[in-house]
Amino acid sequence: MLIHPSIEAIDLALFLKKEKVLVICDLHIGYEQAMKKEGILVPRTQKQLIISRLQQILEKFRPKTIVINGDLKHEFGSINKQEWQDTIEILDLLNAKGEELLIVEGNHDPLLEPIAAKRDIKLLKEHRVGKVLIVHGDTVPNKLAPIVIIGHDHPAIVLQDGAKREKFKCYLKGTFKKSTLIVQPSFQPLVQGTNVLEDQMLSPLIASTKNFEVFIVDEETGDVLPFGKVRNFLPQ
Repeated sequence: MLIHPSIEAIDLALFLKKEKVLVICDLHIGYEQAMKKEGILVPRTQKQLIISRLQQILEKFRPKTIVINGDLKHEFGSINKQEWQDTIEILDLLNAKGEELLIVEGNHDPLLEPIAAKRDIKLLKEHRVGKVLIVHGDTVPNKLAPIVIIGHDHPAIVLQDGAKREKFKCYLKGTFKKSTLIVQPSFQPLVQGTNVLEDQMLSPLIASTKNFEVFIVDEETGDVLPFGKVRNFLPQ
């Protein structure tokens, strides 16, 4: 679905059609190990789920450049053996599918340099292509662009039908100053996301979400569906 002129959303990825740039964010590789440390046991299937979804997206598009927009890995303070291996495997998959692979650093990426260096991948604070600025979103960039794409907040929306409540990952589209702002959901299967109807967003680029448009992700089909503005779902 065209979320903005020349910008297509498919599943949890954005594709800049004119520039042939694919953008994904917030993979948080190693998240299940972090949960295990907290006593929460989850099946070790997340890496394969990520790879499967990436392969489906890459079958549809033939990107020239692939950008990981922050928080490739989850842990701040260490890189264990499994996390290193999983990250390298996913980087190798992406490297094989595009002419160029770039990583925009997120707030979870202070120890990413040795992994990126292993595959000679550039680490950037931001990436500009045409009229688009790709930046993680945990800080305000010094110079904006007509279109700004961020991650960081893992947006999701909870919809209720009677007693049934269901959370869906979603894209948000609104404005920051004079820029169109697009917020991507997390690519990590275990990260459901921040409910845009109730929770405060973390990014300093988002003061309020009520005037943002919502695009819900059907994670079974990969379809992205327009659902109007956030304010339409807020209590009157």
